[in-house]
Amino acid sequence: MRKRFVSGSDGVAMVTKLNDNHSHSYYPSKRLVDYRHQIPGLMLAALLPVPVLVAADYLSVDAAQKAIFPDADAFQEVLLPQTPEQIQAILARAGPQPPHGVIRVWRASRGGALLGHVFFDEVIGRQSLITYAVGIDAAGALGNLEILSYRESHGGEIRNPAWRGQFAHRSDLDQVRFRTDIKNISGATLSSEHVTQGVRWLLALWQAALRPPSGAG
Repeated sequence: MRKRFVSGSDGVAMVTKLNDNHSHSYYPSKRLVDYRHQIPGLMLAALLPVPVLVAADYLSVDAAQKAIFPDADAFQEVLLPQTPEQIQAILARAGPQPPHGVIRVWRASRGGALLGHVFFDEVIGRQSLITYAVGIDAAGALGNLEILSYRESHGGEIRNPAWRGQFAHRSDLDQVRFRTDIKNISGATLSSEHVTQGVRWLLALWQAALRPPSGAG
C-alpha cells in the first residue's frame, strides 16, 4: 500500500492511497503543520489532565446500510479512483474539511434497479474519529444519516434524531451549510461542524463522480 499527499486549499492535505488490489481510495487528511514551532505547547499539553474517552459502537456497516435504504436487496461496493486534480475540484466545491479516515461507497439496489448510494465516512471530532454513514438517492438527495461509532467524552448529542434529520432531502451544497442550514449543538460544536463538513464532501463527491449524465434515465 502506498500513500501520496497532495496539498489542498486552506492548507488541507489530501491523501491518495494505492491499495493492495491496485484500487485507489482518497480522503482529506490533517492540516499540514510544522510541529517544530509547537514544542512548548506540546509539552504543556503533556502536563494537562487527559480527557476520558468513551468509545461506543451503535451500528454495524450492514445495519447502517439497511437503515438508510431499507428497501434495498443488494449493496455493491463502488471504487471511485480520483486524480489529484479531481480531488482538488471536489475540495473546492465542498469547502474546508476536517481530517477524515476511511471513505467507502456502496451502490444500493432492489431487483437490479438503483436506489442510491451509501457513503461511509470518518471525521475527527475534537480528537477522535466519528464514524457515520449517509445515503444519497438516485436523484441526488440526501437521506438518513446514521452514527455508527462515537469515541469522544462529549458531543454525543449528534446522535439525536432531530439533529441528524436536518440533512434529509437536501440536494444542493448551498442547502448544507453549518449554522445556516444545519444547526450547531451547544457543547458539540466541533462534532456537529465536522460531520456537516464531511457530508458536504460526500455530496460533492456524488455530484462529481456518480451523478447521472444530464438527460439520462
